[in-house]
Amino acid sequence: MEPALKPALTIRLCEPRGFCAGVDRAIQIVVLALKKYGAPVYVRHEIVHNKYVVEGLRGMGAVFVKELDAIPDDGQPVVFSAHGVPKSIPAEAERREMLYLDATCPLVSKVHKQAMRHVRLGRQVLLIGHRGHPEVVGTMGQLPEGAVQLIETEEDVEAFQPADPEALGYVTQTTLSVDDTAGIVAALERKFPSMQAPSSESICYATTNRQDAVKAAAPDTDLFLIVGAPNSSNSRRLVEVAERAGSARGLLVQGMQDVPMEELQGGMVLGMSAGASAPEVLTDGILEALRAQFEVRLELVQTAIEDENFPVMRSIRDVPLTAEDMAFVNGVPRRGDGRAA
Repeated sequence: MEPALKPALTIRLCEPRGFCAGVDRAIQIVVLALKKYGAPVYVRHEIVHNKYVVEGLRGMGAVFVKELDAIPDDGQPVVFSAHGVPKSIPAEAERREMLYLDATCPLVSKVHKQAMRHVRLGRQVLLIGHRGHPEVVGTMGQLPEGAVQLIETEEDVEAFQPADPEALGYVTQTTLSVDDTAGIVAALERKFPSMQAPSSESICYATTNRQDAVKAAAPDTDLFLIVGAPNSSNSRRLVEVAERAGSARGLLVQGMQDVPMEELQGGMVLGMSAGASAPEVLTDGILEALRAQFEVRLELVQTAIEDENFPVMRSIRDVPLTAEDMAFVNGVPRRGDGRAA
């Protein structure tokens, strides 16, 4: 008796997807610190917003803490997360003579510098972002008290009354919706035509590229899976982008356990991407499980090629980093999944 044929499923797989250069660098910093200094290596907050990554590093000997006061004076290093920290955090580490490694994404550091330039030029800073997000907390913590105003929506623009409308400059969180941010900036420019833009784009290349790929893949898809964590801003934005671009439904999943297999039927078109802090092994696991149940026709939707690489700090560059060191997040590349074999 011949085995029953599997139902057909088309998967539009986005490229670029998953780790960006800043996330990759941050994880490498923790891994290399563990190799150089041994466990424990302390990490203030989640190094990136992904539970799988955090648990993997915890298994290697990383200890995640909320604040520096939870770290004993044992001489072991502490790593600051990729999202950036207020100036008070490294100042406290220096006061305690702690060895610290700042894994702030260089593109987040660029936003810090843009904001500080506005202040130096006598402008009040308008920070477009999400209240309470670690990156927003870190950026606001670079500036003097009262120098920055958080803007989350176009309604906030209408309500905002500055002391001097002629002395304003804006920056943005790096992981926002490109389209939503454009709407807020346009509203600001209408109300405050003298407002100064940052010297270069604040939303990072990876956020823009992943949103562009999802826009291209989303039309007429029955379901669009975004691999990412609930507290990942860029991943949540991808769900919104997918639905706006024509997918019947966008869904944020942390792994195969969140995929609604009972809803999938033969003939469906499924979109897939992953947020910038989601490791490729999670996407691989979902694809493998879907291939076990369906005859998968894979369509790669590639809208950009990323070759950015952010080197780690000099103090740990002497430590070799192997593919095995990063296999817990990168997995084993395979042909036909949008990654080099």
